Amino acid sequence: MNTRMRRAAVAVAAGAMAVSLAACGSAKQSGGKDDSQKPSASKGDAITVGLLLPENQTARYEKFDKPIIEKQIATLTNGKGKVEYLNAKQDATLQSQQIDTMITKKVDVLILDAVDYKAVAQGVKKAKEAGIPVVAYDRLAEGPIAAYTSFDNEEVGKTQGEALLKALGAKAKSGKVVMMNGSVTDPNAAQFKKGAHSVLDGKVNVGKEYDTKEWKPENANANMEGAISALGKDKIVGVYSANDGMAGGIITALKGAGLKTLPPVTGQDAELAGVQRIVAGEQYMSVFKSYPQEAETVAKMAVSIAKTGKVDSSLNATTVDSGTDKGIPAVIVPVVSLTKDNIQDTVVKQGYYTVAEICTAKYKAACDKIGLK
Repeated sequence: MNTRMRRAAVAVAAGAMAVSLAACGSAKQSGGKDDSQKPSASKGDAITVGLLLPENQTARYEKFDKPIIEKQIATLTNGKGKVEYLNAKQDATLQSQQIDTMITKKVDVLILDAVDYKAVAQGVKKAKEAGIPVVAYDRLAEGPIAAYTSFDNEEVGKTQGEALLKALGAKAKSGKVVMMNGSVTDPNAAQFKKGAHSVLDGKVNVGKEYDTKEWKPENANANMEGAISALGKDKIVGVYSANDGMAGGIITALKGAGLKTLPPVTGQDAELAGVQRIVAGEQYMSVFKSYPQEAETVAKMAVSIAKTGKVDSSLNATTVDSGTDKGIPAVIVPVVSLTKDNIQDTVVKQGYYTVAEICTAKYKAACDKIGLK
């Protein structure tokens, strides 16, 4: 891991975000159900952790999640633990095959970030039957999950909705808002949507709303072109975009329609391109999520379960319910609204990006204007 990534992990681990971790949905304090899965044999530190990530289009997975998880597992196992890694490239069928591969390799525990949270349920069941506990990462998969960590997804949607309302101000009901939600195969997308609607309903007029296939920017772009055609470019006062990748596709469509002054557009993930659009005034906000904290948490969960059959008590897990199981031990990580006003105190301070990476020649004047140096 490079120096910048180490700084990010240390900054988070040191408690830079000292916030109460309130679990979403039906979460409650852990202690009711004990669904621990005891390892078939103690291997000490010499464990093998399977890591299945959903796609490689979003920058976070290869840049943050994978290297931090690998480093933390090495630290927790005194360098004796091994990580078997596969990426599904947004293909649910491929991910099911990858679960089978991990079972064949007889990993001791599996960290799973599902492409399709329902489609993996059978694979999760097969893994458990093979004595391999599955830790759901970032998205709560169905099936007999041993533990789960993610962000408060409804809070993400609320944060986005509140930011959009703030940006709109008195113009909130003067035109139409377009809502660009994520993929229906991702349970987080439904929670983001629910959170956003809880804030926006009754306060804005939603002209068009889409569930965007596979979260792809090109699909969001096509949806936005359809919304512009149906509503009229001058009638759109704001766009709720569930993440930064889609925000990029949306903004391209708005520019393509000839809009010189863009309506406020939300986002999520604090991707470099998204941060640069915020600097330039093209995107209003993103949601900053501490991937180091989430990644370190899932690594600690996985190692603890592989060694002892249960979640380390120091994580102070709550519990959540999925569509198939109840009382799943869970740790929920807080989020922050990222705008041009706090770039320095979030992504720069925590080592995600340097000012030089953000403020390239194209963005230098915009960076100077907002005091980002």
